[in-house]
Amino acid sequence: MLTDGLFTRFPKPDFALSLHDDDTMAAGTIGYHAGLFRAMSDTVTITVYGRGGHGAMPHNTIDPIVLASRIVLSLQTIVSRENNPVEPIVITVGSIHGGTQANIIPDEVRLQLSVRTYTDEVRARTFAAIRRVAKGEATAAGAPKEPLVETPERGNPPVYNDPMLISRLAGALKGGLGDAAVVEMPAKMTSEDFSEYGLAGVPSALLHVGAVNPSRLAAARKSGIPVPAPHSPEWAPEREPTLKGAIRAETTALLELFRGR
Repeated sequence: MLTDGLFTRFPKPDFALSLHDDDTMAAGTIGYHAGLFRAMSDTVTITVYGRGGHGAMPHNTIDPIVLASRIVLSLQTIVSRENNPVEPIVITVGSIHGGTQANIIPDEVRLQLSVRTYTDEVRARTFAAIRRVAKGEATAAGAPKEPLVETPERGNPPVYNDPMLISRLAGALKGGLGDAAVVEMPAKMTSEDFSEYGLAGVPSALLHVGAVNPSRLAAARKSGIPVPAPHSPEWAPEREPTLKGAIRAETTALLELFRGR
């Protein structure tokens, strides 16, 4: 929408508001967080190269599946041993593809990573570490050539909730919905391209609406097994109370902001 000229074809708005469903709160509960709230998101692709051959004669090959497996494990030490714990990183290998048959060692394997960070400095440092780990493991394996590590020039920027706007909305929501229905929540490592509005200079607020049946949420907390979350095929928001909570929050927020015009 922004690339299509949203703010040139129409006046730039005073505020940008958004609501996102949430698996950590009871249905209808509204969550807020001031400042950095959602992380940057980047997809990194690593292609590792080996020398394929018969699965019964691995000594005649350089196995890229074993190499890729070692890279997956080594990548986690970037998070646990190279990064300052107060500057969070997530490195998830969500896709790994290589080979066609059980008895054939392939020539190459492709990995896709989801990398989450909050600052440009940590992002750049993480990319450099990923390249170093992939290259080092390939060298140790005797790979015929260096891995190809593809990193994006620009990923999703982090969501920054304008503190003054959040404070104003939180007060109005607590007044309209009750203190128990409006809670401060922690920052998350998930991402959201709603961040583009804030980057374009519009004071923005991304709020969350709880979407889980309260008894189901209580049982999950007791058992220690989380309920299915967004992006899970089993994610199913508690429809009526979630929608009603979101509509009440939206109406309350809009009335508050229009009142101040």
